[in-house]
Amino acid sequence: MTELSGKRAIVSGASLGIGRGIAVELARAGATVAVNYRSNPDQADEVVAECKSVGGDAFKVQADVSVQEEAEAMMRTSIETLGGLDIVVSNAAYSDRHLMLESDMLEFRKTIDVSMWGAFYVVRSGAAEMVKAGKGGNIVVISSPHAHLAMPGAMAYNMAKAANDQMARTAACELAQHRIRCNIIHPGWINTPGERKFFSEETLKTESAKLPMKRLGEPKEIGRGVVFLCREESEYITGSTLTIDGGIQLPWRDMFRVEETAATAKPMQDNE
Repeated sequence: MTELSGKRAIVSGASLGIGRGIAVELARAGATVAVNYRSNPDQADEVVAECKSVGGDAFKVQADVSVQEEAEAMMRTSIETLGGLDIVVSNAAYSDRHLMLESDMLEFRKTIDVSMWGAFYVVRSGAAEMVKAGKGGNIVVISSPHAHLAMPGAMAYNMAKAANDQMARTAACELAQHRIRCNIIHPGWINTPGERKFFSEETLKTESAKLPMKRLGEPKEIGRGVVFLCREESEYITGSTLTIDGGIQLPWRDMFRVEETAATAKPMQDNE
């Protein structure tokens, strides 16, 4: 694919998981990608190599996006290397799971700092550079169904993702005059290393088989969504949410109602 040939992109939190899938799919579509990582340069090197192997180009850039100065420096450094900026993907996130009354407040604040403030710093600094350049651009915020589903044990993450959605929609409104589009993606249950923090392999295998599509999603599927939103053919899409969740938010658990009715109901007669 060359849908994004010549485009210059930065993806935060791109050294593994969903961020890695996004970086690789952007590169596959022809973009040059700045691969942000926080603490594992070897993983970032692997992503850079994979981006190059699919026909794109990439380089790594270190920053902890929860620190405003680092996020802004990362943006400046990336743009110097890229020679401009067309696409910003805010993906970096952190989550720790505890019931509200049992929360470790350091972990709670870290979730907010990375997943909310980090997203804001990336979006704000990227938008500022795009406005300065005056050539428009695309911003994609990787949010979550947690933005509107009150998942127990994930209050900080729920809060952060709800803020992400409002941030992105407000940015879309404010930046439209500069021909900068801002959209949201809600991934479902995705096959990433981060899920292994909360679930065993056996749980992932057995529970994913119960989902509507009978499997976890893959990071590359989120990446393809980003490519779709950033291509020229999608230029009338802004302030929108693209859900890529395999139907996990559908009322699929209620299918028993249809199945049971079909199994027990007698056929209706024409004159009934």
